[in-house]
Amino acid sequence: MELYDKYLACGGVVATDSRTLKGGELFFALKGENFDGNAYAMKALEAGAAYAVVNASADLPGDPRLIKVPDTFVALQELAIYHRENVKPGGALPVIGLTGTNGKTTTKELVSAVLSKKFCVTATKGNFNNDIGVPLSLLSITPETQIAVIEMGANHPDDIAKLVRVSRPDYGLITNVGKAHLLGFGSFEGVKAAKGELYKWLASRDGSVIFLNADDPDLTQMARECACHVWSYGIRYEGVEILPTDAEHPFLRLVIEGTTVETSLVGAYNATNVLAAIAVGRYFGVPLADAFAAISAYVPSNQRSQMLRTQRNTLIVDAYNANPSSMAVALDNFLAMRSARKLALLGEMRELGEASAEEHLKLVRRLSEAGVDACFVGEEFGRALDAAGLDRARWYPDSVSLAAALSGDDSPSDTLILVKGSRGTKMETVISSL
Repeated sequence: MELYDKYLACGGVVATDSRTLKGGELFFALKGENFDGNAYAMKALEAGAAYAVVNASADLPGDPRLIKVPDTFVALQELAIYHRENVKPGGALPVIGLTGTNGKTTTKELVSAVLSKKFCVTATKGNFNNDIGVPLSLLSITPETQIAVIEMGANHPDDIAKLVRVSRPDYGLITNVGKAHLLGFGSFEGVKAAKGELYKWLASRDGSVIFLNADDPDLTQMARECACHVWSYGIRYEGVEILPTDAEHPFLRLVIEGTTVETSLVGAYNATNVLAAIAVGRYFGVPLADAFAAISAYVPSNQRSQMLRTQRNTLIVDAYNANPSSMAVALDNFLAMRSARKLALLGEMRELGEASAEEHLKLVRRLSEAGVDACFVGEEFGRALDAAGLDRARWYPDSVSLAAALSGDDSPSDTLILVKGSRGTKMETVISSL
């Protein structure tokens, strides 16, 4: 495969953004609805890229460094598949495919941390979990890699089906299934069907294993329909105790087989993510003490389940994304925490389709009934406040407006504050005001 030879000549370094080039890369000129990488191919070469993969139909000069293909996106995927199958003799590299409605990035980080106690691990960086991110993650695998952990996200019914055909996992883990991206999936059953494509793929491969939260009835039913070996975990399944939080112990603590495992994660909802990582470690022979040490050493830094202390307040920052399922567990944890003053700063939940109005109204009513102060961002929350007959004074069109309001005379102090919202609301904008 000529393209693979070029990839190897570039040291296995691939780029899709001409602004990030450092020199020597294989640049892919990808084309989307609002951009055309072919227009930047020559600039990429000028910036130091060794080669640029471009569409054959693009109007570009006859430079020998241009590799012309019918479709650059297809070429990227085919290169990733070829590398996944050939980086180890006979495609022998174990690949763990990971997806789910909530917690997949945190779980991926924890799984990688545990496995790294014994193996050289390549894992998805950040949230490179879409149809471009997954091939790039695969292409970051090196000959030294012993296990790969590939995160896969989905907004539409066929997304996971497409991504497993590229990543070709031998092992699979679905963190959970919940209400998210309903506009694309159509319904909760649509979410289950889409995520379940991972299990279907594994059922077609000999020796595959599902890491299953045995406490989850939806996942258990989905796994039962697939003829795969199951490696189970779960809070009830394992008899794990979640210790209460207090001012001295604000983070999640678990008692597992008589050992107290301290974490730097906020929220009991992260318990299953921790247990998933330990289960994967057990399967691959990571000593339990090493797994516990990896979990305790992990500190989130990606606006997921973080606790931050400012000069005036304590913040629970879970601002990377939001949907009804993740909002519910975040509020469960927030309302259970002890504090004389609490404030919820919530951005609207996007891509819920016809369920959007009802789901936002549920949140508004829940906080009102709990007697917790809240500020809301987004038109959906504005309409929900109207529907609930509540004052809209605490509603803002965007996070910048909320941040400005919080910077005024009314700025909170000595308060426990939850910051959460869909990615598009950019709720992290308010942090500097707190």
